[in-house]
Amino acid sequence: MKWYRDVQVQLLQMTNNTILYTAAVDLLRQLIATPSISREEDKTASVIENFFRLHQVKPNRFLNNIWAVNKHFDLSKPSILLNSHHDTVKPNKGYTVDPFMPTEKEGKLFGLGSNDAGGCLVSLIAAFLHFYEQENMAYNIVFAASSEEEISGTNGIEALLPLLPPLSFGIVGEPTLLNMAVAERGLMVVDAAVVGVAGHAARNEGENALYKAIDDIEWIRNYQFSKVSDLLGGSKMTVTSFQTDNKQHNVIPAHANYLIDIRVNELYTFEEVLELLKENVSAVITPRSTRLRSTSIALDHPLVQSGIKLGRSYYGSPTTSDKALMNFPTLKIGPGDSARSHTADEFIFLEEIGQGIELYIQLLKEIV
Repeated sequence: MKWYRDVQVQLLQMTNNTILYTAAVDLLRQLIATPSISREEDKTASVIENFFRLHQVKPNRFLNNIWAVNKHFDLSKPSILLNSHHDTVKPNKGYTVDPFMPTEKEGKLFGLGSNDAGGCLVSLIAAFLHFYEQENMAYNIVFAASSEEEISGTNGIEALLPLLPPLSFGIVGEPTLLNMAVAERGLMVVDAAVVGVAGHAARNEGENALYKAIDDIEWIRNYQFSKVSDLLGGSKMTVTSFQTDNKQHNVIPAHANYLIDIRVNELYTFEEVLELLKENVSAVITPRSTRLRSTSIALDHPLVQSGIKLGRSYYGSPTTSDKALMNFPTLKIGPGDSARSHTADEFIFLEEIGQGIELYIQLLKEIV
């Protein structure tokens, strides 16, 4: 009768996954219909909070972040984080449909945040519910729906992490076509201030801050970082803004300012790049933030190995996410396509949500 029991287990699992899929899609519709621009996510936080209560899960709330732990949470066991965000960017002006009206058409669900990262969020919630009541797991599972991801705000996952149990590793839900982003570029924005001496242009007096800045910018433009990552390629610095304090044609400017966008691979620290700049440019260098650091997870990590067994490929991601704010190994993976993020008429294929739920469950089943 073993074959009969195996069939019964398979049928039960199929039924449970269908229920989870239906609940996930219904939740995503509610989230789309509830505006959640970054820093204005209070209403979607309440939607997620109420969803958990409806499914007999006790949610916790801090600011606009919602989190929960599995029913048989045991502090003596290590914990895995499942995280995605529920804030969105502002609607693109090119929308031809109502961005806050969840609309199904030709197997797609349209709406702001459907792809980035609503599909990932509800798929992770479904996976969390799948494991919620299981006993004797090797790991606890902690779920967190965070805010302010789109603006890298300080009241999102960064504020929430100190309140969570100790975490061994995690999954960050972002649209990756269900492939594994095992590394991610870091982002640092730097203000550069050049000081010269004002003078009369006709008499060639003073020290031209603009010319000094041009020399800096030319060096930045031509500099090539020597360490090239197999996953992320080379690091890059780009000057994206420039101005002087002078509006008169006959006065040599005493001050010039420019802005540098710096994207680093996992082989460089921000401190190394800042030291490099200080040694080679005349400007006073001031980083706006060093929070969004490059991250990577080892290819032999159990989570990555689980994904490889499931036939998923891995790559280095050029985009930055909340993964950058976590000081433990994380894998970025999820349904949807990053190319659809922040575009007009954003959508996710409904089948991608079902695939996302199944993949998250199988990834974790190999481990817990």
